Amino acid sequence: MAEPLRIGIAGLGTVGASLVRILSERHLQLATTCGRPIEIVAITARSREKNRGVPLDLYAWHEDAVSLAQTAEMDVFVELMGGAGDPAYSAVKAALSRGIHVVTANKALLAAHGIELAGIAEAHGALLNYEAAVAGGIPVIKALRESMTGNTIARVYGIMNGTCNYILTRMEKEGLTFEACLKEAQRLGYAEADPAFDIEGNDTAHKLSILTSLAFGTAIAADDIYLEGITNISPEDIRAASDLGYRIKLLGVAQRTESGIEQRVHPTMVPFDSVIAQVDGVTNAVAIESDILGELLMVGPGAGGNATASAVLGDIADIAKSRPGAQHVPAFGRPVDKLLPYTRAQIQSHEGGYFIRLEVVDRTGVFASIAGRMAEQGISLESIMQHAKTASEPGAPQTIILVTHATSEHSVRDAVQAIKGEGYLVGEPQVIRIERPKEY
Repeated sequence: MAEPLRIGIAGLGTVGASLVRILSERHLQLATTCGRPIEIVAITARSREKNRGVPLDLYAWHEDAVSLAQTAEMDVFVELMGGAGDPAYSAVKAALSRGIHVVTANKALLAAHGIELAGIAEAHGALLNYEAAVAGGIPVIKALRESMTGNTIARVYGIMNGTCNYILTRMEKEGLTFEACLKEAQRLGYAEADPAFDIEGNDTAHKLSILTSLAFGTAIAADDIYLEGITNISPEDIRAASDLGYRIKLLGVAQRTESGIEQRVHPTMVPFDSVIAQVDGVTNAVAIESDILGELLMVGPGAGGNATASAVLGDIADIAKSRPGAQHVPAFGRPVDKLLPYTRAQIQSHEGGYFIRLEVVDRTGVFASIAGRMAEQGISLESIMQHAKTASEPGAPQTIILVTHATSEHSVRDAVQAIKGEGYLVGEPQVIRIERPKEY
């Protein structure tokens, strides 16, 4: 049997501890399937004394990740610390500069420094693998980077954040407020004490920027994404969507257009009968539309120790199976110098139309005024209706629901701004994109 593949692990949280346990329990099986043993030779974490539920005394302990990356005698450096900056950045850079392969689950690091790190990997003959960085246990990176070679990708979209999907699912099924669902998600460990990164869409945006690069062969543009989270979604929105035959999901969408690449993260109304509408709880789903394969939809656990560790292990196993001297698959599917500059698409018509919810004072002429402001922007309305409120008193604010035909984001925002100037709105309007059945 070939020499063991030696790995060093930086970060022993939920994912790191799960990886250590799996490697320990299944070392014989892995040696058979990979053609060589996989051995942990070095580890590091913030605390050496913490009980992680797995034995660690067999492995050399390093005081910090950069020291491990710079000095450990290993073949693969596994980075499971997280964060776009140090120590993760310096440690990964140090390992790649030594020609050591890197496996990481760190989407923030890749979104910020992925192209630079991929260049270092290429220059030193190392692999940079990161299946666990996007959608947990779903093998979407391998699909885009290897399995779909030769396909021209038109669009990549999906549910990429389990925290948001859990909250929206509970709001719909139990009629709870956003705040109540968030509190429960925190209690169950699905959301952090400071959940802003998830609920404001940043986590999904980082993942989407990586998929965009792989799908369209462009440099990562994590800062060039239209971003909107779920904090403004109300039970009224959930109910109105349901009345219209839709569910609300936070989607990340990247698509090729004639003028460039469009990237957006926002709440979206998807039809009840679409597959993606059935993805509930902390589950993730990613769809890829291409010219040869058609549409590929992958659904699975998007987070958690075992799911993420499984993806990390898959990357390690790929390295273990690789032949010495074989040409490596570039980190983003093509060499860094062949990646195209990212060109942001011009604003275009959204074929699905928009859902607009307005709280207005109850007075004559409001309907006509709203319709007029829409017409001024060239927006065609599919429907305009008053959403009845139970037990409302005379003169109480009323809810008006608009559904538009295809139109541009710019036109919708201008029309809403004009309506706000009329003086009959109560609170802020709600605007949500609709995706039509033909797109799913």
